[in-house]
Amino acid sequence: MAGHSKWSNIKRKKEKADAQKGKIYTAISRLIMVAAKEGGGDPDTNPRLKDAIQKAKNVNMPNENINRAILKGTGELEGVSYEEITYEGYGPGGIAILIELMTDNRNRTAGEMRHLFDKYGGNLGESGCVAWMFDKKGVISIENTGIDEDSLMMAALDAGAEDFEVEDDNIEIITAPDTLKEVEQLLINKGFTPTSAELTMIPKTTVTVTGEITEKALKLLDVLEEHDDVQNIYCNADFQEE
Repeated sequence: MAGHSKWSNIKRKKEKADAQKGKIYTAISRLIMVAAKEGGGDPDTNPRLKDAIQKAKNVNMPNENINRAILKGTGELEGVSYEEITYEGYGPGGIAILIELMTDNRNRTAGEMRHLFDKYGGNLGESGCVAWMFDKKGVISIENTGIDEDSLMMAALDAGAEDFEVEDDNIEIITAPDTLKEVEQLLINKGFTPTSAELTMIPKTTVTVTGEITEKALKLLDVLEEHDDVQNIYCNADFQEE
């Protein structure tokens, strides 16, 4: 799939970028609250909430924090109400940037996003200006430790996966958005253990970036990731060493 071989350069997730556990907990708490608000507080009937809770458990988030976030989302505890928004724009070198956020103040967040883009050589655009450059896909990750790659590939394709990519220490299986959970469960039934299974945005094509432009683009992405409201950042840059 075009652009996917440079996955580490393309998909920049907040929970992998933040070193502080407190920030990770805050981000996941917001995921839980929004999921509970939209689909109810029972993870057995709310797949999105179930996924958010699993993310919380993966980073050893205390059950007390998880339960409190659910109760805030359902309105049983008083708390801040968050909404999901997406911003789009261009960074140095013309790279496309797509940002998913959760905020309790849309106007404040919009102003702060525009300020960061302007300050670090980017340009915040209108809705839809870069979204068309990305495809929503499911990605299942499995640690590449002693796995029979051919068996996994056949199992994935038989389960309905669209693509299969092998890296040094990780194998990624690409699915259509609506078959992600089905493919994941079928792989589990075959004895494989995914480390994650989530929806993401994959660029249709990439833009090669080098030298000084790389430094500027990475700086913009870094400051965006540091923003408390940011959940996920996607870009179509392929950063190359000169």
